This record gives sequence, structure tokens and C-alpha cells, in this order.
Amino acid sequence: MKYIFILMLLLVNVACGNLEKNKESVVQDTVDTNKIQITKSQFISENMQLGKLEAHTFNETIKTSGMIDVPPQNKATISAFIGGYISKTPLLIGDKVKKGQLLVTLENPEFIEIQQQYLEISEQLNYLKSEFNRQKTLFEEKITSEKNYLKAEGVYKSSLAQYNGLRKKLAMLNISATSVEQGKLTSTVNLYAPIDGFVTKVNVSNGTYVSPADVILEIIDTEHIHIELSVFEKDILKVKKGQIIHFKIPEASNETFEAEVHLVGTSIDETSRVVKVHGHIINESQANFIVGMFVEANIITDSFKRLALPKDAIIEMDNNFFALILSNKQEDNFSFKKIRLDLGSQNEDYTSVLNSDELNNKDILIKGGFMLLNETE
Repeated sequence: MKYIFILMLLLVNVACGNLEKNKESVVQDTVDTNKIQITKSQFISENMQLGKLEAHTFNETIKTSGMIDVPPQNKATISAFIGGYISKTPLLIGDKVKKGQLLVTLENPEFIEIQQQYLEISEQLNYLKSEFNRQKTLFEEKITSEKNYLKAEGVYKSSLAQYNGLRKKLAMLNISATSVEQGKLTSTVNLYAPIDGFVTKVNVSNGTYVSPADVILEIIDTEHIHIELSVFEKDILKVKKGQIIHFKIPEASNETFEAEVHLVGTSIDETSRVVKVHGHIINESQANFIVGMFVEANIITDSFKRLALPKDAIIEMDNNFFALILSNKQEDNFSFKKIRLDLGSQNEDYTSVLNSDELNNKDILIKGGFMLLNETE
């Protein structure tokens, strides 16, 4: 019986000892989750850095999209006033052209008919004018009737209108009326570049027949390009002239470019409920933009300063965010305390901290914290 009692007493002591150890373990775990200690050599080898809360600028923005474009006067589509067959096409897409440069040559027998009509009417016009003046004089002297005078006047003015119309048509076809009057007729007409620029479309080849509705070539002058954005109705009242735009060409580059709101549309598209916003690119020479490129943009409608941390200083764990502040620094080791963060606005590099009072004037681990917490889990 004596031995049994001694055995039971030993078991109770062992159990109490284990219980104390478990309590110590729980306490130790709790402490470990709030405080982390590392050596100075760890701090250096992992390239850790300390920093403090700093004020940074954050922007209130409107996300939108659009495209690279040029003003209407910088874009030209080339068509024929009268249909014809292409006999000469010296240009390719990408060729640079100067205003007045030959683009294409068309051929059509109808061009000769127009010149013949002009010749006939121009030769008749001198006689009809003389006859009109003669009848006018006779009528004023009461030698002829008013009927003869009005008839001569009508024939002359009708022929004069035909003459002027045909002369204008020759000018539109780039045919010299003076050469036609000298008997020099042509079955071909040339189309010339109305602006400086680059050929962006060529829709024909030699021998192709084109009608007046067909687009033969397109020329775009890229001397001044801009961005044309589509802003939703709910955001448009926040957009004002002069606001800065940050935009990217996502399919071509990760670089961010700047523009400025120049014009805000005054009508809403009934189908898409968007308003067009025209932006001038601040430095057009910084990239080789191509008309038609898709852009993603942020229009900055407001700016403000907030206390913030670098994004590398913020650690996400179990849907919460933390930072590590230096609680004790000794010669050979560092002690950090984990602080839960309430986050606000973000930009590319920084995130604002709403509960900044807990971190003011504290040394904060701004680099290497994520790796440190992973190692202690």
C-alpha cells in the first residue's frame, strides 16, 4: 500500500510538471507571434532595411480607356471624283509623302468626254456673248423685241453656267483648262497628296477600277497626336480641362506616359453612355505612338498627402495586414513587434496607413519582413 501511494504521488507530480510546461509553451507561442527576434548577421545577410512613416502623395483617379488618334485635319482619305482604272500606284504603306506629291494615276475615256464638252462650250461662248450684247443693244434702241433679247440672254447665261461647271470639274480632276483650250486632251488624271504625312492604307493595285465611293489611300500626319478617351456618364462631372492623365499602351509597353485634359465632350453617346475626352500628350517624342493604339488611362481628379509605408513593408497574413516595428536593438540582435495595420489609399509604390499613431516616429522594417514572418510561422 505504501508503494502504491508513492507511485500515485509521482504520477501527480509528473502530470503537474507537464501542465506547467504546456502553459509555458502556450505563453511562449503567444509571445512569439507578437515579438520576433533576429541576430544582426541575419539582418545584414537578408538585406533588411529600417524606415519610418513618411508623407506621400495619393491621387483620386477615374479609370478609363481609349486610343491614340490625330485631329481630323491631320487625316486624309483619297478618292476619285470620277471613277477610273488605276494605271500607276508608286506608294506603299508606311511611305512618307509631302503635300502635292503624286499618289496615283487613273485612266478613263470619260475624262476625254468632259474635256471635249468643255472645248465645245468654250468655243460657243464667245459667239453667244456677242449675240447677247447685240440683242441687248438692239432692244435698248427699240429695234428688236424683248422676246429676242431675253432668248439671247437665256442661251448665253445657260452656256456660261455649263462652261464654269465644266471648268470647275476639270480643276477637281487636276486637268489644266488652259491646256484643254490649246487642244491638249488627256485620258488620265493624277491624284495628289492634300497633306504631309504617312501612307497608312493602300486599297488598290494597278488595273483596279475605283468608283467615287472607294477609298484609294489614307494618309495620316502624325505631327500632332493625342489620346481620345471614353469616360462614363457617372464620372464625367469630375473631369476638368487641365487635369493630368497617366496612360499606358498595355499591348506594347509597361511605361507610363503623361497627357493633359484639353477638351471635354458636351454630349453623351446614347448607346454606351460615355463622353469623349480629348487629351494632349505632354511629350509626344518620348515614344513612337501609332494611331489606333489602345490605351488604358487614369485621369487624376484630386491629390492629397497621407502618411504611408512602402508596399514591401506591409505583410499580409490570414486576410490581415501587418508591419514590424523595432522594439529593442542590442549590439548583436534586433527585436521586432508585429502591429496590425488599417490601410487606405494606394499608389504604385506606397500604401497609406490609417492607424498611423501606433507607428509614428517608430523604426519600421521596410524590407525583408515577409521572409522573416514566414520563417517564424
